[in-house]
Amino acid sequence: MHASLTTRFRDRAHAGRLLAAALARYAHRPDVIVLALPRGGVPVGYEVARALGLPLDVFVVRKLGVPGHEELAMGAIASGGVRLLNGDVVALAGVSDAAIEDVTAREAGEILRREHTYRGDRPPPDLRGRTVILVDDGLATGASMRAAAAAVRRQGPSRVVVAVPAAAPDTCEALRAEVDDLVCLTSPEPFEAVGLWYEDFSQTGDEEVWQLLERAAQELRGGPPVG
Repeated sequence: MHASLTTRFRDRAHAGRLLAAALARYAHRPDVIVLALPRGGVPVGYEVARALGLPLDVFVVRKLGVPGHEELAMGAIASGGVRLLNGDVVALAGVSDAAIEDVTAREAGEILRREHTYRGDRPPPDLRGRTVILVDDGLATGASMRAAAAAVRRQGPSRVVVAVPAAAPDTCEALRAEVDDLVCLTSPEPFEAVGLWYEDFSQTGDEEVWQLLERAAQELRGGPPVG
């Protein structure tokens, strides 16, 4: 699904509320869960889960940066150890197998750290037979979301949905073939960077992620909001 917007989102919360409206068909269904990609996807996912009356959790993905040029992604690794590599980037940058394993091990450690920070001792949710809505604040190359979708698919859900406020058009088309449903509110050309489509794209911290997860859990139980 795709609709065009002519203006930017005010912030991630605003984008999440608009995204929720486009996902209304999934509201209040007991088999549906929202998994947000931290950190920036969590404020978006929180608004989606809250509006639709759905549980919220995180699905941690880390970019695998080329050694010495970390901003250049040679792939991504997701919760559960699923790794996707971009063979063209690996070959072009001349990255050795040993270097790939080093980067992978470091980022796998960071995934475990973040999962513990965000979830504490709670086990990850059981996704078998469920509809999983993967949410992020936007997609440029889509490497992280592709890794997330592949990792979630291995856990036996009935349906994998990707929902984002903004994405590059070619990324949207590539992802559409890999998931059961794709909801993107705007895919402008040229896209350039996710942050361009937000008036406020300030960094989301670990503390905010934790607070939003706690607040979502409280609200779903019908208790008073946290914080």
